[in-house]
Amino acid sequence: MPNIRHALNTRREDDFAAWYQDVISSAEMAEESGVRGCMVIRPWGFGIWERMQRLLDDRIKATGHENAYFPIFIPLSNFEREAEHVEGFAKEMAVVTHHRLIAGKDGGLIPDPEAKLEEPLVVRPTSETIIGDAMARWIQSWRDLPLKLNQWANVVRWEMRTRMFLRTSEFLWQEGHTAHADEAEAKEHTLTMLEVYRAFADEDLALAVVPGEKPENERFPGAVETWSIEAMMQDGKALQAGTSHYLGTNFAQASGIKYQNREGGESLAHTTSWGVSTRMVGGVIMTHGDDDGLRLPPRIAPQQVVILPMLRDKPEDQALVNYCETLRATLAGQSVLGEPLRVLLDTRPGKAAQKRWDYVRKGAPVIVEVGGRDMDNGVVSMLRRDRLWDAETGKPAFENPTREAAGEAIPAILADMQAALLAQAAERRDANITRGVTDFAEVEKHFSGSRYPGWVEVQWSKPTGAALEKVVERLKDHKLTIRNVPMDAAPVDGACIFTGEPAVERVLLAKAY
Repeated sequence: MPNIRHALNTRREDDFAAWYQDVISSAEMAEESGVRGCMVIRPWGFGIWERMQRLLDDRIKATGHENAYFPIFIPLSNFEREAEHVEGFAKEMAVVTHHRLIAGKDGGLIPDPEAKLEEPLVVRPTSETIIGDAMARWIQSWRDLPLKLNQWANVVRWEMRTRMFLRTSEFLWQEGHTAHADEAEAKEHTLTMLEVYRAFADEDLALAVVPGEKPENERFPGAVETWSIEAMMQDGKALQAGTSHYLGTNFAQASGIKYQNREGGESLAHTTSWGVSTRMVGGVIMTHGDDDGLRLPPRIAPQQVVILPMLRDKPEDQALVNYCETLRATLAGQSVLGEPLRVLLDTRPGKAAQKRWDYVRKGAPVIVEVGGRDMDNGVVSMLRRDRLWDAETGKPAFENPTREAAGEAIPAILADMQAALLAQAAERRDANITRGVTDFAEVEKHFSGSRYPGWVEVQWSKPTGAALEKVVERLKDHKLTIRNVPMDAAPVDGACIFTGEPAVERVLLAKAY
C-alpha cells in the first residue's frame, strides 16, 4: 500500500495513550481546565454527548421512566446510614465544610471559621441516598409501585489518575433509580435496563459490547447483583461502558422505603440503580478512531454530512454557495436511521482543504467538497470517513457523483456506515478473545507476550470470601481483572483455573480502563 500521510501526528501502534489524547485535541472535543481532573467539553465533543443523551433518553423513557433532578449536595449523614456504600466511595468524596470566604492575613481568601457548616455536605458521587429519601416520602402503598426515576446530572469522584472522558474528577452521566414491590420484579428490571444499555451501545454507538454479571468483588457498593456491558478497545483493553444494579432491600432499609402491601402489612421496597457516563465518549474514540482522528457512527455524529464549497472571495462564490445549498436542502429533507438527516453547509472563510481535514479529524461521516469546476460539471467530490484512502494511490478516496446522485445515495451510505462500524468492532472483539485456556500459567504467558493481548475467557468455580480475595490479588499482580460473566457464554465443561474445583461459569479476564 502506498505511503499515506495521516492527519494525526501520533499512530495508535506507536503510543495508544498519546494517540487518544491527540484525537481529543485535534478533533476539538475537549481540553484541560484549571482544575485538576476536570475538563472543558468543547462544542463538537458536547454535540456527541447531546446525541447520546437524546438517543438514550428516548430508550429510557420507552421503559416507563420519568426524568427528575436531585440536589448536588448530600448530607454526610445520608451516607453514614449505609456503611458498605459509604466505604465504597469514601476515598473519592469531595466535601463542603464552609459556606463563606473571608480575607486572610496575607490578603488571600480563606474559609470563614464562623461559617462552618453544622453538617458537612458531600458533592454527590452518586445519588442512591438522596433519592432514597425522596422515595421514602413518595411511596406509601403498593399502588405507588413501581416508581421509575432517571436523572441527567454531573457527579464528582476525586480521582487520583485522570484521563479525559475516561476517568475525570467531575463527569456527566445519567443515573436511573427504581423501587419495586418484590425481588423478582426488581431483578427483571435490572436486566431490562442492561438490555437498554446493550442496544444503545451496539445500535447507536456501534461498540459491540458483551453483557454479563460482575463477580462479587466488582459489585457496586451495597448491591446484591451488578451487571455490566464491556467493550473492547483497539488496544485490547476492556472498558466498562455501563452498569445495572439490583440493590435488594439494602438501600430501602437504610432510607426507610416502605409501603403498605396488598395484605395490609408493611414491606420494604426492592430497588435498582443503573448508569452510563461520558466515559462512553472515550469508548467511541478508542473503538472507532484511526490514525486520521475520530470516526463517528452516523447515529451520534452532530453533523452527518458536511458540505464545503471551495470559496475564493470572488463574485462567483454566491453561485457556488447556491449550488451547495440545493444539495443541503435535498439532504435535510430526508431521513436516515429513523431521524431527519443532519447536514451542515460550512461557508466560513478558509481553505476548503484545511476545513476538510478538520472534519476528517472530527469524524464527520460524509464530507462533500464542491469547487467551481465541480459546479460546472454538475458533480460533487465526496468522501466517506470510514473509507478515507484509495488503497492504490494512497490519496483521499473521493467519489464524484452528480449532485442529484449524491443527494439520493448519501442516506444509504450513512446507514451502511453505521452497520459497517458495528461489524468492524464485533469482528475485532471476537478475534481478540482467547478461549480454551486451562491453567493460570497460560494466562500469565498470554498477557506478558503481547502489547495488545485482548481478553481471555476462562472457567471458574465462583469462589467467594477469602478464596475470591486470593484470586483478585493474583490477578492484580498482572494488572488483570475479571470483567464479567458473559450472558451468552458456552456451558462449562471443565475445572476452575484458580481453584481446581468444578467450574460453574465462564468469565472474561482483561486489562481495563
